[in-house]
Amino acid sequence: MLNIPNILTSFRILLIPVFVVIYYLPFIWSAPIAAFVFWLAGVTDLLDGYLARRLNQQTSFGAFLDPVADKIMVAVSLVMIVEHYAVIWITVPAMVMICREIIISALREWMAEIGERASVAVSSIGKVKTASQMFALFLLIWQYSIEMEWVGFTFLYIATGLTLWSMVVYLRAAWPLLKKSDEI
Repeated sequence: MLNIPNILTSFRILLIPVFVVIYYLPFIWSAPIAAFVFWLAGVTDLLDGYLARRLNQQTSFGAFLDPVADKIMVAVSLVMIVEHYAVIWITVPAMVMICREIIISALREWMAEIGERASVAVSSIGKVKTASQMFALFLLIWQYSIEMEWVGFTFLYIATGLTLWSMVVYLRAAWPLLKKSDEI
């Protein structure tokens, strides 16, 4: 259970309160350092998965903890961005992303209960969605320039579109089983 990938995932979770505290410090350097901590967490996410496969250190604990760490980091970041900008056109994408994560997590749990977890495995759309989401959040956390923020807003909306698309893909894959369970 205690291996390099799981240590990296645990480290990512420990970075969340550090990230939040740094972001809210009343210093000019707070936002760029918080963005760096967010970036570091993203790098550990890439690294832990790579190392788990490369070193053949995949564990049930890691399979559970990795997506939890990702979802917590993204949800916390989205809430902070919504609080910072306090406008509906940031709130709605954040709401869509958080709601999608709840829906898909519940769907995956239900699918696992009926032995069909593989039907809702992570897709390439989900990976592109995550990359767009992380890039948008990194830029919106840093807030270095108005141009950077507009690129961040653009990628936030790209991520929102991919979020909805990937949710439809997952629900479509699960629909025959959802329908079948109602017939029983």
